[in-house]
Amino acid sequence: MTVLSLSALAVLALEGCSIGSTSSTDPSSAATAASKDASAPAPLSSAQLDKRLLDEGDLGEGYDRTPQRPAAHDDVSVIGCPALEKLGADAATGAGLDFSRKAKASFAYVGGGGSEVSEELYSDSAAKLSKGIGQIFDAMVSCRTYQVMSGSTVIDMGTRVTAAPDLGDEQWSQLLTYSIGAQRTVVKQTAIRVSNVLVIVSGLPGLVDANLEKAVTKVQVAF
Repeated sequence: MTVLSLSALAVLALEGCSIGSTSSTDPSSAATAASKDASAPAPLSSAQLDKRLLDEGDLGEGYDRTPQRPAAHDDVSVIGCPALEKLGADAATGAGLDFSRKAKASFAYVGGGGSEVSEELYSDSAAKLSKGIGQIFDAMVSCRTYQVMSGSTVIDMGTRVTAAPDLGDEQWSQLLTYSIGAQRTVVKQTAIRVSNVLVIVSGLPGLVDANLEKAVTKVQVAF
């Protein structure tokens, strides 16, 4: 995955992506999450989340943490996906996920080859996490193809639900295919809710599969 592909992906959601899903969220699971909120531990602070992010040692030799890119300020609009359009531009940029406690890390393989992976952690009540991520995921996978316009750039999008591993309390996963001109990239995004923490790992499908369980395990030590 190139720098261009990651910056384009940041346009989509959770600033590194996280939309579309094999969602285990249904009325019964959402109700269960809500019922557990009263007895659940307090949400973790952003500083606590930061300590539970993957690091270079978790990914293995050859990966370096990359600086966070500044947020894009271009106007963003969605074309051809009514459910996502209804949620508004905030959903397309990730601003629709209103979780104040968050942390993020991105990594790139120093040898090149386009090997990049990112992780995002959010903490809030279980019910709020489930509802927030579920709404955006469900909206995006309702459309097999659509377009995102960021300033003058047109991104052709495709989504496909993929199976998520049986980790945590709820799971979502999808493959995003997007094209900018002649460049086409496939990125996997998997989100796992562990109690009142949401874990999102995004990047090349093989890297997501290889590092997702490590990411969830580091969060679970908080409980």
